[in-house]
Amino acid sequence: MTDKRQTGAGAEHHPVTTAPEALIDDARPAASTDGSVVLTDVVKRYGDQLAVDSLSLVIEPGEFISLLGPSGCGKTTTLRMIAGFEHPDAGDIRISGASVLGTPPNKRDVNTVFQAYALFPHMSVAENVAYGLQQRRTPKSEIRERVSSALDLVQMRRFADRKPTQLSGGQQQRIALARALVNRPSVLLLDEPLGALDRQLREEMQLELKLLQSRLGITFVFVTHDQGEALSMSDRIAIMREGRIEQLADADTVYSRPASAYVAAFVGQQNFFRGPLEGAGTAVASPHVLVRSAAEPLSVLQAIAAVRPENVEITADAALSDANAVRGQLIGVSHLGETMQYLVRLGDDQSLIARRPTPQAPQLALGQSVVCSWRPQDVLLFPEDDAAVEGGYVAPPTH
Repeated sequence: MTDKRQTGAGAEHHPVTTAPEALIDDARPAASTDGSVVLTDVVKRYGDQLAVDSLSLVIEPGEFISLLGPSGCGKTTTLRMIAGFEHPDAGDIRISGASVLGTPPNKRDVNTVFQAYALFPHMSVAENVAYGLQQRRTPKSEIRERVSSALDLVQMRRFADRKPTQLSGGQQQRIALARALVNRPSVLLLDEPLGALDRQLREEMQLELKLLQSRLGITFVFVTHDQGEALSMSDRIAIMREGRIEQLADADTVYSRPASAYVAAFVGQQNFFRGPLEGAGTAVASPHVLVRSAAEPLSVLQAIAAVRPENVEITADAALSDANAVRGQLIGVSHLGETMQYLVRLGDDQSLIARRPTPQAPQLALGQSVVCSWRPQDVLLFPEDDAAVEGGYVAPPTH
């Protein structure tokens, strides 16, 4: 799989290049099932609401997997059931080969890192990290050694005597990670742990989390609604919808070959064109443009064509071809750093986004007539699904 790790603007400030060998050796799975998580037909209801709907998922030992989806899709409920904070109404959950149904959270070989770091403000950093070991009555000499190793792991030993209120958000997150890792769990659960950080810290922590996980060999189950986080860190991504997994695959696959219009709309950004199928099921006749695809033909009457903004060429007004080219009015230009984004109005009922690398981006004026075009091999086709493309740039159904 292509490595999509993000370095982030501040990643060089706290590089995680080494880790204490004692912690690494103890954290690595000792048997083939250690660190595995298997959910089988898991169901969770809250009253009449079905939060998780017969969900089955196999997470391999040492895998970094993300549960990705919008609010209410069931991802956090799934994580909480793995942790033991919620109990399934049906199905089975097995961790490292053993069922954990009825097993309380503190008896499971997992630890959880939350968005709210939940550090004890009256304790020092070292005391916070040591707390779980003290509750397990670990010998004091071992506690000192393991706390030092965990703080070294997250580059925070020099802050051992400080209180959490004296630390930045990113530093507090590192302490929360150290506190979870010091217990040497087989599985680390992370519930949107970067959500409270600003963009630069978030990107820095994305890199550090992935490097930590690769170095330690611990299974990471990461919950997020941020597609960038999931794409940059995960071995596989489970995209969830209404309590079910819509697609489970690596980042390249979910981005380039989404299994449904829902996945295409949620991962990255798309231009959607809706209309009747023509050309033996490979072209969508939208109100503004005939969108021809090189994909396999569909055997439906109405379909949705999807084109990513980075695959759209934009030029000053030019002659149109008979397909995959449309004239519009430029109504917005945004500088996104490495790319320029153009918003083009095709008519009263639809706009289109084009993105071009900044060095090659054309110089165009607002209000100018432009032509947008794209290749058939860059067009995805899906059966029409109104719910899948809410909020996207979507042409309304033709009548």
